Amino acid sequence: MDMDPPFLETYKTLLDLATEGTNGHKVVDIIEECELPLIDLGRLNLGNLEKEKCKSDIARESQEWGFFQVVNHGISREILEKMMSEQVKVYRQPFNNKSKELFNFSSGTYRWGTPTATSREQLSWSEAFHIPMDEIPFSNGFSSLSSTMEQFATTVADLAQKLAAILAEQLGFKSNFFHENCLSSTCYLRMNRYPPCPTHPEVFGLMPHTDSDFLTILYQDEVGGLQLVKDGKWFAVKPNPEALIVNIGDLFQAWSNDVYKSVQHRVVTNPRAERFSTAYFFCPSYDTEIQSCYEPSVYKKFSFGVYRQQVQDDVKKLGRKVGLPRFLV
Repeated sequence: MDMDPPFLETYKTLLDLATEGTNGHKVVDIIEECELPLIDLGRLNLGNLEKEKCKSDIARESQEWGFFQVVNHGISREILEKMMSEQVKVYRQPFNNKSKELFNFSSGTYRWGTPTATSREQLSWSEAFHIPMDEIPFSNGFSSLSSTMEQFATTVADLAQKLAAILAEQLGFKSNFFHENCLSSTCYLRMNRYPPCPTHPEVFGLMPHTDSDFLTILYQDEVGGLQLVKDGKWFAVKPNPEALIVNIGDLFQAWSNDVYKSVQHRVVTNPRAERFSTAYFFCPSYDTEIQSCYEPSVYKKFSFGVYRQQVQDDVKKLGRKVGLPRFLV
């Protein structure tokens, strides 16, 4: 039984178009590798001076890069490795099992490809389980996966709250906003797998996008493939097995009135190796109002639910997300 989704059959027309020499965006020849800024969160437990310096480093990288990586983050190696191995087990299931709502999740939890793609650039060569946190206590013969995900999510949720509080404080706000609005039940966990793509080097594993949350915390294997925009150029992120990657999402950019940056990123495919990652999306409830913390405000006030709906509408209509520009004052 094949475990890979039927990409070649489903997207044959798009992929055939691609080989006829459309304007290939030649991912291959423009990319420099970079090491993301590395922050040792152990410094938060040191003397006041070191602690404050660590906080201002977090804020600075969130302004300049929109991405950074953290070590001494409080999530044990054991939990991370277990999360990875449980995830690999799930993805080793035959495709038919995965697409049959394996775990009693709500429909649409398992996703692959890009149903709305009308061009090769819009196709994502990947599969994912995108799981609302309140659906995680499941079993259905997968109790070990369930308890691992719960452990992972609980520890990563603490980290997200801690980072959000620091970022708010660095803007001058001692804010309960995140404790009150980003509950563990409103966040999401996403397990990703990027199968090898031997035939089409120009197809993305995940098309360029920004994240529609406050913060994303990512644990990835050592295959590499994540790329981000900095100063108008794409950079390939060098994997660091000790670190978790943190990036700013659209909501934090709006909340901070453009101080923190939600930057475009993407995943490129690998011709030989599959890649795995797990992302935690730090989100509020749908009715939470997002309002810039400074005046004059760059963005209109909007709720997370309205924002999400707008993103979905744009993807359906245009094949891509427009995001924050839709909400400029």
